This record gives sequence, C-alpha cells and structure tokens, in this order.
Amino acid sequence: MANFAEIPWIAEHTALYQSDPEKAHLWDSTPIGGPGVLPTLLLTTTGRKTGEPRALPLIYGEAGDSYVIIASKGGMPTHPIWFLNLEANPRCELMVGAKAVTANARVAEGAEREELWAKLAVIYPPYTDYQKNAGDRVIPVVVLDPV
Repeated sequence: MANFAEIPWIAEHTALYQSDPEKAHLWDSTPIGGPGVLPTLLLTTTGRKTGEPRALPLIYGEAGDSYVIIASKGGMPTHPIWFLNLEANPRCELMVGAKAVTANARVAEGAEREELWAKLAVIYPPYTDYQKNAGDRVIPVVVLDPV
C-alpha cells in the first residue's frame, strides 16, 4: 500500500484526532503491537502534486518550542509521502492535542540530528531497527518550528 493514510488504523487515528484531539494525542499503540502510549501530533501537509491538504498522525518529541518527527516510513527504502510534501512546501499545520500550530519544517543535520534521533528513539525504540532496515537511506529527522 503506497499511501499510509489508507491503512485502517492510521485512518482511524486521523479521524479521532479530527474529532477528539485530546483523546488522540496520547495514543495507545498496543493494539497494533506497539510499545504502549505514545505522544502523537496530527501533521497536515500540502500535497506536492494535488495541492490538497494531507493529514497524518505521527509520533513526536519536543526540542524547545519546536516539535520533532521522524520520516521513518517503517524503515522502507524510500521517504514517506508527507516528507516529500514538506520538501516541496515546508509550511504545515499541526494539532498537538487541541493546540493548533502553524510551522515550518526543516531537516536536522549533524549533531542536532544525532541528539534529536536519540531523544526520539527513547520515545519509540523501533526507530533504531527502522534505520537498519532502511539500508543506505538516512532517515530524516524533521524539526517543525512554530511560526
């Protein structure tokens, strides 16, 4: 399946975020084999081909006033669609619980990337395996800076 937003549990989480963001914010991943309750935000990008809004819930961490997400795509060899959308247009909308945020996305590099990767790997340990599975693809660490 090329579009992760079409996976039933992702579509359900997106719909829950849109109807009850506080309930969706701390998401219990155990029903799908995850490690437990995880902090999630709802990222809305602009489709680089369609120009349409594309929403997807993602695990996040924080760095100062910014939010940090990982473009892992489960360790697949290509970047996720949402990341390609942010490359084309870094302006995005977030829901962090009930808090609406407009942000600009940027890719962390060097020491900042390593620090943020380690922080997010504590929140969601499978990221470490995802990087191994991704082969030569360096999984981007994306910082969402509020504007």
